[in-house]
Amino acid sequence: MFEPVIAPSGTLLGLLQRGRGDGTLHALTAPRAEALSALDHCVLHDPRHDWQVENRSLYYARLYLDLNGELGAIERHLFDPEDTLVTDDSRTGLALSVLGHLASYDRLDALRMLRRYAEYGSNWAWALDELALRDDDAALRALAGPVLARFPTDAEGEAALTVAVRDAFEPRPWRLWAEDPRPEIGARVRAAQERGSFDRWQRQLEPSGPRPGWSVKAVLDWAQEGFERGAALHAPAARCLSAVAGPEDRAEIIAVARHGADGARGTALRYLADAQDPDVLDLIEEAAQSASSVVVDVAAETFERMRSVAAVQRARQWAGRPDVLGAAAGRVLACRGGAEDSQLVLAALREAVRGEGPDAPTLWPLVDGAGRLGICCAAPVLRHVYRETASSHLRGRAAGALAATDPSFAAGFAVECLWDCEESTREVAARHAETGDARVVAQLRRLATDPAEEDEVQSAVRNRIGPDAPAV
Repeated sequence: MFEPVIAPSGTLLGLLQRGRGDGTLHALTAPRAEALSALDHCVLHDPRHDWQVENRSLYYARLYLDLNGELGAIERHLFDPEDTLVTDDSRTGLALSVLGHLASYDRLDALRMLRRYAEYGSNWAWALDELALRDDDAALRALAGPVLARFPTDAEGEAALTVAVRDAFEPRPWRLWAEDPRPEIGARVRAAQERGSFDRWQRQLEPSGPRPGWSVKAVLDWAQEGFERGAALHAPAARCLSAVAGPEDRAEIIAVARHGADGARGTALRYLADAQDPDVLDLIEEAAQSASSVVVDVAAETFERMRSVAAVQRARQWAGRPDVLGAAAGRVLACRGGAEDSQLVLAALREAVRGEGPDAPTLWPLVDGAGRLGICCAAPVLRHVYRETASSHLRGRAAGALAATDPSFAAGFAVECLWDCEESTREVAARHAETGDARVVAQLRRLATDPAEEDEVQSAVRNRIGPDAPAV
C-alpha cells in the first residue's frame, strides 16, 4: 500500500482525511458538491497510515447520511476493472466498511452493492463479513452458489476453500451454508470445516521452537538463527531463557549481552532486564553505543519496558541525551515519572515535535505523559499535535491530555471531538464538552440513540443527559 498523501489541516479534505470532528462540521456548511467530492476522495483513497487500528468508516458513513450522498463513486471504484488487478484489501476495505455501516442505517443501495460485490468482487470475503453482520439469512444463503463457485473442485481449490472457511472473520454465512441440503454446497462446506479443524489440531501437535531441556546456548542460537531469517525472536527467546537459565549461567549471558551477535545480544539484554539484573542498565548503555542499529533499538526498547525505581532514576540521568536512549528516557519518565519530571517530559515532547513532526511514534507516550502529569505548559504543543497529526489515535490521546491541561478544551476542541472518527475521542468529548452550544446538546442526544455508537460513548453521554445527570 502506498503512503497516503494528506492535505493540509486547514482544508476540508485535510480535515476529513484526518477524521476530525471539524471535518464533518465544515462539510455540512460547505457547498454540497464540494463536500461530497472530498468525502468520496477519502473513501476511495484510504487516508489512514494504519487501517487496522484507525477508524474512519462510521465517520464517513454518518457524513454520507447527513449529506444524503449518492454512492455512485463507490460503485465505480468497486467494480472498476482494476479490482481484478489490485486485490489488496487496502484498495477496497474502507469503501466496503462504509457500505456496511450505511446498510445498518437502512441504506438499501449500500446493502445491494455489498451483495453484488460479494458475488463478483476480488475482496469478496470482506464484503461477506459486512453482510454477515447485517443481512438476513435468506440473502446470505443466496450467496452460497456464487461464492463457492470461486473455488474449483480440484485439490488446490478445496485447499483454498478450507483456508477461507477456517480464517473467516465472521463465520455466520459458512454455518448457514453448512446446513444447505445440496451436496455441492452443504457437503463441501462441512468438509472444509472439518479439514480446518484438523489443521488447527495438527499445528498444536507440532509446535516449532525451543523444547524442554534446551541449554542457554541453544536458546541464544535459536534467537540468532531467527534474526538471520528476518524474525525478531528476542522477546520469546528471553522467556525461554527464564525457564532454562540458572545463577550459574549469569556470566555467560552477560558476556553475550556485551559482545554477542545481534539476535543473541538482544535476547540476553531482554532476559537480564526481565530478571532485574543489577548490571543491566550499564549493559543497556553500552549497547546504545553499538554500531548495529538493531542492537541500539533493542536496547532502547528493553529499557522502556523496565518498571524498576532504578530505571526511572537512570532515565533522569539519560533524559536530554541526543540519541535513541535519551528519547527512550523521556518516554520512560512520561509513563512512570513523577511531578518532579515534568520539565524533562515537556522538553522531550517539544524536541520530538520539533525534530520528527506531529506524526512521530515517540509522541504517543509523551502526549499521554503530559496529560498524566498535568503539564499545563504543554497545552500549546498538544494543540499543535491535535491539529496537525494524521493519526486519529494520536489526536485522541492529545484530546485526553488537553482535557487535563488546557482550561479552554471544554469550550474548544471538545465540541468538535463529539463528531470525531475515534470512539475514545468522542467519549472524552462526551465527558467534557460544554453544553452551552446548542450543537453539543443535539449531538449528545444523537449519540445516545444511535445504535451504531459504542457502549462507552453512550455511557458517557448518559452521564451528561440521563435522568440522574445535571440538566443540560
